[in-house]
Amino acid sequence: MLHVGLTGGIGAGKSSVSEGFRERGAHILDADQLARDLMAPGSETLEEVAGTFGRDILDDQGQLRRDRLAARAFGDDEARERLDAILHPRINALEARHAEAIGARFPGAVVIYEAPLLLESGADRNVHRILVVDLPEALQLERATARGERSPDQVRAIMAAQFNRQERLSRAHDIIDNSGPWEATERQIATLMPHYRTLATQEDSP
Repeated sequence: MLHVGLTGGIGAGKSSVSEGFRERGAHILDADQLARDLMAPGSETLEEVAGTFGRDILDDQGQLRRDRLAARAFGDDEARERLDAILHPRINALEARHAEAIGARFPGAVVIYEAPLLLESGADRNVHRILVVDLPEALQLERATARGERSPDQVRAIMAAQFNRQERLSRAHDIIDNSGPWEATERQIATLMPHYRTLATQEDSP
């Protein structure tokens, strides 16, 4: 099994790239989905987050109001660090268990872990390779705001909370340039996937 951590800044196109790998047979684990699983209503993790940030981050059904939590965690370094200290170790441990289970069930599997904060959370220590989806920061801001979910100021705050572009690239084993048309990105995915399959077989060899 080859365990690849896929990361990149907000708006880089990580989900599109991971879907491209999924279509070519990779197993995908998503940090955002793992976080949602951990913070299901009534969960120990959600209770700890609510106890730290206030129970008004929950709605009447006990579900997380993500907008309220984000408003408190981003833009305040101390608050974000408290949230990260709760979530990151649990997400990393859950992801490692899932990856191990996939590797045991599917020898030679390529497991792609999509994680915006792969490097910041220390999850890079659990993977064999780091894959960075890259594009210039100006284009990153443009694409992230084009979704209409966040204002430019909110996107800039998230970018400031992540490692900068140079730091990500310096840590990468592999880089996908997603600044051009999707067809160009797909060609890069199609080139990397056979390489990853070869490496996965080598990892499984005694």
